[in-house]
Amino acid sequence: MRAWGVAPVLLLATVTGCAAQPPARVPLAAPERPAASADPEALARRLTSMQRDWPARPTECGRCVALTFDDGPGADTGRLLRVLREHDARATFFVVGQMVAAPGGAALLRRITGEGHELGNHSWTHTELTTLPRRLIAQELQRTGDLVRSVTGVRMHLMRPPYGSTDRTVAEESRRRGLAQILWNVDTHDWRDRVPAVVAKRAVRAGPGSVVLLHDIHRTTVDAVPRIIETLTRKGYRLVTVSELYETPPEPGRRYLAAEPKP
Repeated sequence: MRAWGVAPVLLLATVTGCAAQPPARVPLAAPERPAASADPEALARRLTSMQRDWPARPTECGRCVALTFDDGPGADTGRLLRVLREHDARATFFVVGQMVAAPGGAALLRRITGEGHELGNHSWTHTELTTLPRRLIAQELQRTGDLVRSVTGVRMHLMRPPYGSTDRTVAEESRRRGLAQILWNVDTHDWRDRVPAVVAKRAVRAGPGSVVLLHDIHRTTVDAVPRIIETLTRKGYRLVTVSELYETPPEPGRRYLAAEPKP
């Protein structure tokens, strides 16, 4: 995938960020059983092996879109996973450490990886990293990375700074941990406008190489996902992980909007 006109979006992405407020602590739904035909343990082992040698697999992505979900796992993540499985779609989940540590979080994380999706680091507390000293930025990223690896065996290669807010220090601490900074070029504003039809209408404006920002902690967002997938599929798009979107692995520390880095 080659560069296309996304540079002007960076400022907007950085200002609007992920959500107006940090993710609320919500009770997690009991994890659903995988499809009977799937061996979840075998799938998890296979995906873990893939992610250790990231990128997971080469994919021809002339017309690909990456759906990304922030701030979970949450009460509706299990339902979202079922929708993705039913539509044979892949996604990337930028997870918050505190949500992973909450009851039921680890089981959902194992299900995410076991069903072929990708994980990214979204900090431990969802604090705006640019407001923190370097020591605490490092702690936010390291603690989440350590927990995810202990739960799934996966070492993440992507991160998304909360609210899209980043600077040189955040970039340096991300680079030290082998994390590329993945922002977005399609913002659904689903945290603000809790109407599935509105969220879907914004998401399907995606073009080749788009990274779409969504949040799996909102029921209305999950309600919108079937329409998003079906519309994009009719337009000839494949729904892939962020790693599959790029011709070459994103470089640790650099910022990405869609299919090309912003220096």
